[in-house]
Amino acid sequence: MNNRVFHVDHQIASKNVDDSATEWTRVVQYDEINGYERLSGGKLMSWIDQVAGTVALRHAGTPVTTAAIDNMQFKQSIKLNDIVVVRGHITHVGRTAMEIRVDTYVEDLHTGMRHVVNRAYVTEVCIDEEGKPTTVPYGLNVRTEVERAEWQGAERRIELRAQRRREGF
Repeated sequence: MNNRVFHVDHQIASKNVDDSATEWTRVVQYDEINGYERLSGGKLMSWIDQVAGTVALRHAGTPVTTAAIDNMQFKQSIKLNDIVVVRGHITHVGRTAMEIRVDTYVEDLHTGMRHVVNRAYVTEVCIDEEGKPTTVPYGLNVRTEVERAEWQGAERRIELRAQRRREGF
């Protein structure tokens, strides 16, 4: 299989998906649950945003800010003392923005099996000292069929986001 480097002309080099992949694990505490003894949805959104920001920062090596978060559907609840695993990796690099896939799991204490809670796609934008968008310094090496499928899916999502903006959403 040919290794293709996906990037824009202004990027100086490329990195691999694994170079910035991030996994974050924690046990749910009392101050993170709501009145129904479940993890607050806003807390999970915050964790997803932090992991996505870490992935983007590791890839770009420059300040980043969150521009969009897609798909916050909760497939199962997270309860007090559950082990939560939040994993992120980069799926696409554009001129100023990167798309990060963030998967959230609950890990079974007895078997170690991970059960999907959420998958989100987060758009992170590189910014300069004045907070203005700037070029992502590194492209992305797309080396596997899975990475290629992720890249192509990201391009479809980017077009859908643009269409939604045009339609006023």
